[in-house]
Amino acid sequence: MIKKVLSGLVGILLCGSVSAQSIHLSQFYNAPLLITPANTGLMPDNDFRLGMNLRNQWSALPVPYNTFAGWGDLKIGGNKNNEEHNNWLGLGFAFYSDKAGDGDLKLTQIQGNLAYHLQMSTTSMLSLGMSAATVNRSVNYNLLTFDAQWDGFAFNSNYPSGEQPGTLRTKYYTIGAGINFAWFPSENMYLKIGGGAVNINSPVETFYDNGVNTVALRPSATIDALIRTGSVLILNPSAYYTTQSGASEIVVGTQIRTILSGGFNNTPIQLILGGFYRFADAAIVVAGLQVSSIQFTASYDATMSSLAPYNSAYGAMEFSLIYQGLYGKNKDNIRRSFVCPRFN
Repeated sequence: MIKKVLSGLVGILLCGSVSAQSIHLSQFYNAPLLITPANTGLMPDNDFRLGMNLRNQWSALPVPYNTFAGWGDLKIGGNKNNEEHNNWLGLGFAFYSDKAGDGDLKLTQIQGNLAYHLQMSTTSMLSLGMSAATVNRSVNYNLLTFDAQWDGFAFNSNYPSGEQPGTLRTKYYTIGAGINFAWFPSENMYLKIGGGAVNINSPVETFYDNGVNTVALRPSATIDALIRTGSVLILNPSAYYTTQSGASEIVVGTQIRTILSGGFNNTPIQLILGGFYRFADAAIVVAGLQVSSIQFTASYDATMSSLAPYNSAYGAMEFSLIYQGLYGKNKDNIRRSFVCPRFN
């Protein structure tokens, strides 16, 4: 098997803080369907939304990590005239893809989500969700160098590697589930606590017919709050935790949203600024703008781990774009006296 690859970073990518190319986004709050299926359709102020995420990590190194995600969800049902019993169904989809390393290690995931949201009282809601996904992975062995190709002075790609040549591919199916509890005692306060897990079915992933590699369970947990402190200021602290095969990730921080005066045609505008910290890895700065139903957010990861001297502390750039709205028949309805800037 592989004993040595030209770049030791492949090992970091596979075994480090981001285990086995699991979903890894600094703007976890802007990829709700990828965090837990219980978030699917959880948007009391809108009927549908579409989003995309782009991430470029470690571009200063020869083996950058490039990630793309696209997702969308919608609501079905919901009694908009009865605030005390406003239950609905959420349907969604998500696409996730990334590529890393000298061997073009690729992961592509296509996922479907289903959730049900039960309003337990005028101040609380329970959400349950499930997901099913197909995951494809590939690696190009022709781009890698193995110990059998060491000629005593250097790696010689003309030497036989002893491995199967070309691009190897494998596929598996995974099932996930999640739960959220939301509490909203007033129009100025919202708190959501959620959790979930993927790979519940213990899927097997291998590039070889006789190989067995069970993909480990990956549980996660989130806390998200919205606190309106005045007529123009909204605090949005949040935290995310996940773990898999002994590796873990913890991200905490806050966004601050400032409601600006209306722009063209009195379009509502929000300025977004914030900061987060990924434990033992990176400091993250966030900036964005929401204009009416469209939100654009950019973030920058400054590496603070032992990798910093090798990449000049440059970690990652990440961008997200979200569009959300109402069905035609609902566009003239005013659902809440205070519209949450993000309710996911």
